[in-house]
Amino acid sequence: MPKIRKVLVANRGEIAIRVMRTCKELGIATVAVYSEADRSALHVRTADQAIFVGPPPSRESYLVQQRILDAAKQAGADAIHPGYGFLSENAAFVRACEAEGLTFIGPPASAMDSMGEKTRARANMIKAGVPVVPGTTEPIPSVEEARAYVEKIGFPVMLKAAGGGGGKGMRKVERMEDFESSWRAAKSEALNAFGNDAVYIEKYLEKPHHVEIQVFADQYGNTIHLNERECSAQRRHQKVVEETPSPILTPELRAKMGEVAVKAAKAVNYVGAGTVEFLVDVHRNFYFLEMNTRLQVEHPVTEWVTGLDLVAMQIRAAEGEKLGLTEAPTPRGHSIEVRVYAEDPSRNFMPSPGKITYLRVPGGPNVRDDSGVFPGYTVPNVYDPMISKLSVWAPTRREAIARTQRALSEYVVKGITTNIRYLKAILAHPEFIEGDYDTSFLTRQHDALLGVEDPKLSEMALLASVVHTYQKDQKRAKTLPAASGGQGGGNGGVSPWKQALRTRR
Repeated sequence: MPKIRKVLVANRGEIAIRVMRTCKELGIATVAVYSEADRSALHVRTADQAIFVGPPPSRESYLVQQRILDAAKQAGADAIHPGYGFLSENAAFVRACEAEGLTFIGPPASAMDSMGEKTRARANMIKAGVPVVPGTTEPIPSVEEARAYVEKIGFPVMLKAAGGGGGKGMRKVERMEDFESSWRAAKSEALNAFGNDAVYIEKYLEKPHHVEIQVFADQYGNTIHLNERECSAQRRHQKVVEETPSPILTPELRAKMGEVAVKAAKAVNYVGAGTVEFLVDVHRNFYFLEMNTRLQVEHPVTEWVTGLDLVAMQIRAAEGEKLGLTEAPTPRGHSIEVRVYAEDPSRNFMPSPGKITYLRVPGGPNVRDDSGVFPGYTVPNVYDPMISKLSVWAPTRREAIARTQRALSEYVVKGITTNIRYLKAILAHPEFIEGDYDTSFLTRQHDALLGVEDPKLSEMALLASVVHTYQKDQKRAKTLPAASGGQGGGNGGVSPWKQALRTRR
């Protein structure tokens, strides 16, 4: 196949810049697309060429396939890299690229068809002998049929959108009284997010770990895995912190999960970078969850411990090169990534768009900040509020935690509110430091991570303060002369411990 000369990156922000950097190192020209809201965006300035594609709403710009294809033809691009999100898992877009003679840097449309619709993916994995979470293999058409199914498998259950992931259209239901309202909410959210209101049901696993395996394949059937990523630090089913290696996996379990992930990729004739996601229960049994047929947000941690450039590998696979690796490389050291968002944790994580008036990003040995912002940039309110991915590498997990904490302490963003303090609290929490945290960790420790006081602890602190003051008062009273008025001398007859109680109240 001919070498790729010019790549249009059908995305925005930090992922567009990430792809462009590798392209430039490979001597490949780059083309950016931008909406009205992104005229001054950093990815537009980074590219060799930029083309306007429409109004701010993504459904009128970045998601309009014909506008992206027209931009590629106008720029003379011979390939399109979708990044993640937007059109990255749209099989129809892959076919449209092929029809226009453009190389799509990603898996074939057939693999997306097999894995993109979640119930179809579950059915395909069952046929391939891959263990899956108990549940339906087809969307359930009515709430009555859904109720009947739940009565068979029992609560708790997860309602999930069949047409997409990312936490959209997901609801945990613990009792029948809440089922119908949760069903309606899940279908409505799925329709708004994916244009498809189909919902299926899975049995909810108690305290699971979310562990994913990075896979990679060439066009000749050579497929390997590149080890795992621990993604259990999640809020509203959205990953917040990722790390590799997983602190709960043994070498034996890693090899077994990797083997199953490769089997899953081969079952759909996969090509390029993909991620097979699993849930791991308290007994360390693992179950197929879904496959993401694209590059992942958290791919830098895999690059840190393997020394590989996954975007460069994607491009080479699209050019028809054979995979140079025959087996998974042994993880080298430890890597952690945190997602920095323009959001306010104290206001239920509401997005915090606005102008960045000052920005200082962290640096130092083995620190990487993938970002799409700069001082003076206005974070728009129409896109995902993630502004950067901060990742580090260190020889050990404990050192990686310390390095991430240090890097976060250097990160300064003014003009908008970010979740940096929240991220620091996660990394400092004993449960995270110990490494055996599950997907309910952030929900369970919500108040502690936000620094919200426990009313019971506040009451105990008040009582302890009163007792301490009373004891000091009694000791002082024994040493005071009788003429001084005994207890409370100098306070109008009110003892210090009573005064302390009144003050605290």
